[in-house]
Amino acid sequence: MDIYDIIIIGGGPGGYNAALAGARAGLKVLLAEKEKLGGVCLNEGCIPSKALLYSAKLLEGASQGEKYGLTVEKASLDQGKVIDRKNKVVRTLVSGVKGALKEAGVTLVMGQGQLLPKTGTAFAVQVGERQYLGKNVILAAGSRPLMPPIPGLRQQREKGFVLTSKELLDLRQIPASLVVIGGGVIGLEMACYYNAAGAQVTVIEMLPKIGGQIDGDIAALLQKNLEKKGIVFHLAAKVTEITEGAVVYEKEGQTHSLPAGQVLASLGREPNTADLGLTELGVAMAGKAVETDDWLRTNIPGLYAVGDINGKVMLAHTAYWEGERAVKDILGHEKQTGEAASGAEVSTSAVADYSMIPGVIYTNPEVAWVGKSGDLTADQEQKFYTQTISMRFSGRYLAENEGGDGICKLVLDKEDQSLAGVHMIANHSAEAITAAAILVYRKAAVQEIKDYIFPHPSLSEILREGIHSLK
Repeated sequence: MDIYDIIIIGGGPGGYNAALAGARAGLKVLLAEKEKLGGVCLNEGCIPSKALLYSAKLLEGASQGEKYGLTVEKASLDQGKVIDRKNKVVRTLVSGVKGALKEAGVTLVMGQGQLLPKTGTAFAVQVGERQYLGKNVILAAGSRPLMPPIPGLRQQREKGFVLTSKELLDLRQIPASLVVIGGGVIGLEMACYYNAAGAQVTVIEMLPKIGGQIDGDIAALLQKNLEKKGIVFHLAAKVTEITEGAVVYEKEGQTHSLPAGQVLASLGREPNTADLGLTELGVAMAGKAVETDDWLRTNIPGLYAVGDINGKVMLAHTAYWEGERAVKDILGHEKQTGEAASGAEVSTSAVADYSMIPGVIYTNPEVAWVGKSGDLTADQEQKFYTQTISMRFSGRYLAENEGGDGICKLVLDKEDQSLAGVHMIANHSAEAITAAAILVYRKAAVQEIKDYIFPHPSLSEILREGIHSLK
């Protein structure tokens, strides 16, 4: 039986990117995917949601045409055509991933991969009725929607009243009303789309602010903008039951029943660790997630876990990075194969700094952030300080956002005057945050940033303007 250098279980962003990295470095790679190549991100998350949100932004732009000297009569959204276009985008990208894997020489097999006890020095992986042997295994099985024990939640999901983002991204009829349980990234993005599409949207969030970890000032400004569009928020509210046609929640000691046409359960995600053979192999767990070190190694030599399954930062680009990082570690132990074939440097930072991973919420307006939070504690204020500047100091922002109230908040290190964090609320901030992430990663000093040349006009110029506004 052939022995692969790497067997990867899961064909989402972490899995297929690790497969490409390994194969391009000259390793023999097998990728097992149980359902759809591209995983949640490509099929029922990142990509389809952005396709819908872009349609919503075009519709909102048309409805606000008078601000920009345009007359647009009776702009409307055809939900069926929006879904059809979304499906076309997904098919195109899935086909592209499949083609890239084939070109790189990756062996692709469809079916649930399951770890078996080691055969000598190799791992045995069962996929369907066949077994494969691999010197190393990378687990990249992703995650699934979290379904906490809220009375009525599972029953109403079975009846189709409660949906996850997967089902909501395929709805061909806009519900008259949508109640979103959870004001995090997924909940807010879906709230934005269905609000623009014509539904009455209400968001119920247990925390006192929306957006999870995003900066408090940014969260307040985002909520203000979304409320102007008609989205209703109930914060510091706890859902206690879901009944036939309504969501029951408690707030400030009072119980409320909120009728709904549909309900989105957006309560977080949990790692897919079932049916992988982890318990039998003795894989160490951190709660429901696979425990890993800075190189994505598990406690079993040669076994790695990347992406949502390790529960560290559940973002597609985190999975990309982790997949490549795991392969780099494997190449470090396979120097003759890896380095000779790739001709590339295999070393990288020994410490995986997850604070350097940028985040984005693709609402309208967009929110993006990287690095240290702008919500400084009393202790942190001894070392850091913040500077907030209006996005209207960006010529492009002013030209494209009539009446816009976006801001950019910089977090700076008092000791060495370096950039430690950036937080933005403005459309296209997902693109500008890339430049910010590089500066934060490099711990770029204020004087250094002042010397950089940014394209004009561009949203990224706000970084330079923010630095120059420091006193």
